[in-house]
Amino acid sequence: MKGYILLNLLNKVFKFETVQAHCDIPCKIYDPIIAQISALSVVRFLDLIAELEKKDELTLADQAQLSRLVKEKETHVEQVKHEVRVIWGDYFKQPQFDQFPDASKLVHDLMLAGSACKQHIDRDKGMKLLELTNQFAEMYWATKNVATYKAKSPYLPEELVVHPKLQ
Repeated sequence: MKGYILLNLLNKVFKFETVQAHCDIPCKIYDPIIAQISALSVVRFLDLIAELEKKDELTLADQAQLSRLVKEKETHVEQVKHEVRVIWGDYFKQPQFDQFPDASKLVHDLMLAGSACKQHIDRDKGMKLLELTNQFAEMYWATKNVATYKAKSPYLPEELVVHPKLQ
């Protein structure tokens, strides 16, 4: 609070020029891969939680592991939602919405799928989040006229992820 007061006083004396930005990412570098890897991680965390669920009894170490897995699952869900919101909110403009009129519906469905992953430990919900995130990635790359392909991730949970075909 003191810093804010000091800046206001300095501004009254020096009349700083007001700076405005129209975008969170003025570099205009966007890539949905962070959202995709985070969605893939959500599925992996759900798999690890399911492994713990199969045990007859959880040790204190298992309980601590469960706590960490749930925390990380939810952190990665938020990362998916954040990355998609930034691309959808900052990159998508009228030309992209004209090309993909259902873009907002896809983003909304993706947000709901993320919330479902936070509320549950069902792998199918994680797979839905990954599927929608991949659809978003395909749509994003199509707006750049970049072809895509799907490949199985080289690490667990070994699910399909959309990649741009870069030359």
